[in-house]
Amino acid sequence: MIFYILKSGILLLVFYAVYKLWLENEKMFGFNRIYLLASLVSSFVIPLKLISFTSGFSNKIGFIQLEELVIQKSSENLETISFNDFAFVLIRVVYALMVLMLTIRFVLNLYSFYNRTKNNQLQFVQGEKIVLIEEPVLPHSFWKSIFINKNEFENGKIPSELIAHEKAHLQQKHTLDILFVEVLQIVFWFNPLLLLYKRAIKLNHEFLADEAVNKQFGAVRNYQNLLLEFASNKNTIALASNINYLITKKRLLMMTKKESPIKIVLKVFSVGVVYTFLLFVFSTKTIAQTEKASPKTPDGFAVSYDTTSTKEPEFPGGLEEFYKFIGKNFKMPAEASKSKINGKVEMSFSVEKDGTLSDFKIEKDLGFGLGEEAIRVLKLSPKWIPASKEGKPVKVLYSLPITIQAEK
Repeated sequence: MIFYILKSGILLLVFYAVYKLWLENEKMFGFNRIYLLASLVSSFVIPLKLISFTSGFSNKIGFIQLEELVIQKSSENLETISFNDFAFVLIRVVYALMVLMLTIRFVLNLYSFYNRTKNNQLQFVQGEKIVLIEEPVLPHSFWKSIFINKNEFENGKIPSELIAHEKAHLQQKHTLDILFVEVLQIVFWFNPLLLLYKRAIKLNHEFLADEAVNKQFGAVRNYQNLLLEFASNKNTIALASNINYLITKKRLLMMTKKESPIKIVLKVFSVGVVYTFLLFVFSTKTIAQTEKASPKTPDGFAVSYDTTSTKEPEFPGGLEEFYKFIGKNFKMPAEASKSKINGKVEMSFSVEKDGTLSDFKIEKDLGFGLGEEAIRVLKLSPKWIPASKEGKPVKVLYSLPITIQAEK
């Protein structure tokens, strides 16, 4: 999970950097909307490796060298285990509480729109549903409704450009984008990059709505002055599209910016190249050294290791669970404990096509029954998910060094 979060974070950062440096200042709002949403989806899907490539140097399945596994009997381990278990539970509790709080806030915001629609007067203007509310707020839109202050609407103080602006939000279904980001923020609330994406998406929505208004009325200068009149009003509604969202010099300049078709084509092509490169890099199976934290077992053993990360055979739950399994079941022979043996036992075994273990062999032994104990533990292993090559199961040989450390 940690590697997944790191990879998705890297992808989010790279995609966002491309947008800020390469796309945001171009008048290609429709493409930018697709890009931002696709970047969010890709950042969380690509690390799952639903589509994967196999690099040339990692194509062979046959022999896998596992790095060192350390077994140490120590009276301090139980305290360490207890602390780590507590920290893990605490992290899960904090995560769950944050998700619960954000979910409640999200549901309450949705209910507030439902309640406003249900309890206020409705009118239809140019085919759009207008909800007349008592609160002194600027026009804003959500889902299929535009919300306008009742008094200002009845007194004719709402310019038609504002209604056209909110109508554009509804017709282009911008609410769906905002809801999508909100859900991602609930699940991945710890990732600050989602706030940047949300800001970029909402600003791009305003570019799109501004463009629609100017195409309809053809009076850019008048519309810019109208926006500036509302720039001082900072009231915004959660989840809604608001006309005064980030009324900046940049937004005003984008209305008069000229398009360059050739430049747009080149930028779209370059973005496609970046996407292809990142998909290949993050979806390629390779044999690489990875370092993992030392898993702790509840019987007083501490297990630490480096492993060769592969996509070949898989122990139920992954290699970390395999090392925990060894540490939990390994019983230090009495003679070995008494003699305070230190050293390395080297084992080899095979994962058969049906996932069972076989071919147990002691390559190097320290005596005192340590090699035999390692074989006994390996024989207790549940079935693995077997390796496969070109869709067919294959047998794989593993080499496993086990370092024995006496109690200090």
